[in-house]
Amino acid sequence: MTTPWLEAFPSTVKPFLEEMDATLEVRLSTIISHGPNSKLNRTENSQPAIMAMSILILRVLDEYFGFDTGAHFDVTLGHSLGEYAALVAGGYLEFGSALKMVRRRAEIMAQCTSDAKQLTGETYGMVALVCEPDRLADLITTIHEFLDHSSHGSTDDASYEVPPIQQVSIGNINSNNQIVLSGSIERIKDLLVQLRQFGGHDPRAVRLRSDSPFHSPVMKPAADYMRQALEQADIQFSSIPCISNVSAVPFQSKSDLRDLLSRQCVETVRWWDSIRYLDQERSVKRWIGIGPGKVGRNLVGKEVGKISARGGGVWAISDPREIEQTLLELDKCEENEKK
Repeated sequence: MTTPWLEAFPSTVKPFLEEMDATLEVRLSTIISHGPNSKLNRTENSQPAIMAMSILILRVLDEYFGFDTGAHFDVTLGHSLGEYAALVAGGYLEFGSALKMVRRRAEIMAQCTSDAKQLTGETYGMVALVCEPDRLADLITTIHEFLDHSSHGSTDDASYEVPPIQQVSIGNINSNNQIVLSGSIERIKDLLVQLRQFGGHDPRAVRLRSDSPFHSPVMKPAADYMRQALEQADIQFSSIPCISNVSAVPFQSKSDLRDLLSRQCVETVRWWDSIRYLDQERSVKRWIGIGPGKVGRNLVGKEVGKISARGGGVWAISDPREIEQTLLELDKCEENEKK
């Protein structure tokens, strides 16, 4: 992930990677650049690496192109792990503090998965379900009925104490036709049988490349850690709104941020609701994804269209070669909007 950025912008990227390694007291930059993949793909390495890459790209935009986040972004949001980068980009958290939290959170999540496997002997992970858009609401309702869930995510801490073997959750609502189930793969398969035989639904199921059931009650120890860590963290409440994965609206206060960001470990990522809120209620026209990958950009594009209105569009920067063209198109959009 880092090599093309280091080659293109060494004066920014080299000190950034040194800062990242010093903050974590781990040579994460070496793991990113040299692997092996099995080591990089461990949750405790992959999550801080992905989060750091988003901030690295923002540093490059600022230092090489004068693209100041505070001056150009009206709102920030991030999908799941991306929420931490969004909070750093928005000025709520310092990069070093957020990176340490992400690393420790990831370590705990990896241990949660290991403990659940040892307790139950089952395999854990996540499965995406794709259905027709007009069937999504009924599919979610039916899943909650089968799982005896009454809402997208309960705020009752007691619900997180149910043994992992009994738990399957809706980890993500990503778009108007895609959700992600999280938990025991065996239990998810049982649920799919019930949906098809008794629920009148036949969604396409795709196993995700994740061995952990993120955004499920299995991750309660990570939520407990985040609640404690955020009490100690230096949170600056920014003038740039940042959208919560849990509420799908901006964080309202420091206490609200602490509560919702900790609950994010175990509750549903309401990405589709977040995009609809910004599109329909805040009339956001220009969207730019920052980080190693374009999944978020693609999900936004599904909802708002590639060009949603005059002066609007959806872009992503995950490679140095994409920067100049993206910034040029953003400038053109701003000029068209003013005409």
